Amino acid sequence: MRLILAGDIGGTKTILRLVQQPEIGEIQTLYEERYSSRNYTDLVPIVRQFLATAAEKTGKDTTPQKACFAIAGPVVNNTVKLTNLAWFLDSQRLEQELKIAPISLINDFAAVSYGVLGLKEEDIYTLQVGKPQLLAPVAVLGAGTGLGQGFLIKKGEEFDVFASEGGHADFAPRSELEFLLLKYLLDKHDIQRVSVERVVSGLGIIAIYQFLRDRSYATESPEIAQIVSTWEKQAGSEKSVDPAAAISTAALEGRDRLSEQTLRMFVEAYGAEAGNLALKLLPYNGLYVAGGIAPKILPLIQEGNFLHAFTSKGRMRSILEDVPVYIVLNPQVGLIGAALYAAKL
Repeated sequence: MRLILAGDIGGTKTILRLVQQPEIGEIQTLYEERYSSRNYTDLVPIVRQFLATAAEKTGKDTTPQKACFAIAGPVVNNTVKLTNLAWFLDSQRLEQELKIAPISLINDFAAVSYGVLGLKEEDIYTLQVGKPQLLAPVAVLGAGTGLGQGFLIKKGEEFDVFASEGGHADFAPRSELEFLLLKYLLDKHDIQRVSVERVVSGLGIIAIYQFLRDRSYATESPEIAQIVSTWEKQAGSEKSVDPAAAISTAALEGRDRLSEQTLRMFVEAYGAEAGNLALKLLPYNGLYVAGGIAPKILPLIQEGNFLHAFTSKGRMRSILEDVPVYIVLNPQVGLIGAALYAAKL
């Protein structure tokens, strides 16, 4: 029985999970804990505290034989500077200080891509059954803080995972309203192009809301107006409010017309981008919609606008109707992926 340490490391929180890898059978979770990343100067003291607590709670030797950490940032040669935290992580340094080897660092969305291989039936919602082909590629995209994209290719009995920067491709408006949104973002930020991530992400929800508000699409509710105004005044500093969550909740509850239209535009743009990715990869082995937003707004996705935008590709509609589409409901898919990756080290 081997012990594996898996971690999901972000600017806000760090989740660590100690798992057992039997010779035969599935990986089993032994202990898990969550920490506020900003309360620590580095990952090492968190891991040491976690392993000590795990040993105390389980009454067992919790020294892992190997580890993998999924990091919110670009990983180059097993080193990474976190995007939203003043940490620089190097796998060799971590191995020396933690006395664990090997330790691998992978991008957080690469971990999500590995993680879809470990999902169970209750972890996904089938949005479109399609016509699965087990030897075809698997596509993964997920809107959260940004817009991650990746894909998997079958190689024998295993899969190779490939990262992508598809979230930074150009936003492609499909209607007069979306063309106006594009112009609004170009002017507001004084930029030459708009990436799809500016629209399909948590920040994208806020941007769409601001656009509709500034066009006087509907009257703002005092509650949402206060939250968005507070967020706007905190530009360049740590935020104390989450307008995207407030707007999404108001839309789900059907109590604010401006928020409802915001989420309608967001869901359609999300579906359209998922369709763009599907056209490029033909992922008949499944397209997985991950990220923190999709499961929270699942009722809005189920209404049909997502799939309509996904398949509205002219003569390519029939091709996209054959692609299985799944919504990932398990928020810890990245942690699952980190454990699966470490198991193969």
